Amino acid sequence: MSYRYRIAAIFLLGFFIDCINIFMSAIALPEIAGQLHIVSGSLGWVANSYILGLTVIIPVSGWLAARYGARPVLAGSMLLFSLAALGCGVSETFGSLVLWRFIQGMAGGMLIPVGQALTFNLFKGRERATISTLIMSVALIAPALSPMLGGMVVDSLSWRWIFWCNIPFSLMAAVLAVSWVRRETLSVSKPDIRGILLVCLSLTTVLLGLSRLAEAGSVIPAALWLSASLVLALGYLFHYRHHPYAVIDLSLLRNSRLRLSVVVYYAVPGIFTGVNLLNIFYLQQCLHFSAERCGAFMLLYGGGALVAMLLCGRFYHRLGAVTLFSFGLVMHAAGIALLALVHTPEQVMLLNLAYLLMGVGGGISANTAQTSALADFHDEQMTRASVIWNINRQLSFSLGAALFTLLFTLLSSHFSAVQAYRQVFIIAAVAGLIPLWMIFRLHRYKDSLCQN
Repeated sequence: MSYRYRIAAIFLLGFFIDCINIFMSAIALPEIAGQLHIVSGSLGWVANSYILGLTVIIPVSGWLAARYGARPVLAGSMLLFSLAALGCGVSETFGSLVLWRFIQGMAGGMLIPVGQALTFNLFKGRERATISTLIMSVALIAPALSPMLGGMVVDSLSWRWIFWCNIPFSLMAAVLAVSWVRRETLSVSKPDIRGILLVCLSLTTVLLGLSRLAEAGSVIPAALWLSASLVLALGYLFHYRHHPYAVIDLSLLRNSRLRLSVVVYYAVPGIFTGVNLLNIFYLQQCLHFSAERCGAFMLLYGGGALVAMLLCGRFYHRLGAVTLFSFGLVMHAAGIALLALVHTPEQVMLLNLAYLLMGVGGGISANTAQTSALADFHDEQMTRASVIWNINRQLSFSLGAALFTLLFTLLSSHFSAVQAYRQVFIIAAVAGLIPLWMIFRLHRYKDSLCQN
């Protein structure tokens, strides 16, 4: 195996572990909530704390690799990840679980942007479409397999094994990093600590505000948290304009490919994360499916996504991003809409079709976004664009789950649980089509996105 594919393998393994952590833990949330006595409004923090850990460390990871070398950073991140996974599994309180998830997120956040920057710097031009297809294959194979495997683990063992089963993979990634990575360094500037604090505090307060909105009689505290988030976001904007090396280089969003890819990621993986989480609760609590049976639907999602991504990688330069984005978004939204038609446990074929459509549409959209987002960047710009892309990717998962959980909570106060679930699915399907307006606008004005 050539050196560049060894680097890609380490990155893909770390990326696989990251994806498993998001989707495998979701299938265990009902049992975690029951055993640790967690109210529904707080459940999101099992994922949110992981996202916050990633957000804190992702902007610093490139600087750490530049100062200490990529090999110790990659290996150390996976060793810390293994320790945090052990801590999550032995947690006896909600607070300790959230703390270990935060540490786990920090550990994963050191590997992903460094591994991605190294990989993309080794693959140039059209080769990036190929490596992007591999990346997105992992991004959708892991969610496809992890819910079913997680359901089997939860049904036969315990939710604690959801975290412990990650340890062999993270230790393997650490060993490979020590064995394969040369004395690679990245060229990045000193980390922007003030900017990192502003970004993290803004994200924390917006998630706190959304979670408080889901609680009865908490409108005023929620409004205060959301207002604080807005003030912090404006504070970062002011900071960015006066700091030459701000942690999130907003000027890179002038690139149409990156900008559209960021929006599409909220409309596809982001919305799907929230929809899938709610559908897990709907199937288990309303239709009385087992955890394993719920997870099995993701196999169809993953299968459809894998086929779509393989074809997408081959035809990206022939069809162009506009055509692929449009087709993918429509199929993904159609699959979500079908979930609203599921009324009884016997409608398995409808569920199968829904997940297949979401998989195919999601695979096309996500793969096109991954390929397009970093297509125009190299060297230091690649590292800075990678920070934006990875923060956006993780944030889309967290906000998708938080927003649709909040929407369900608000609707369930006026409608039955079953009606609330269906209404959320319809709203999500419509919301998933919003980027089409941006795509058609770019196409009309012959933006560079349209060039193959």
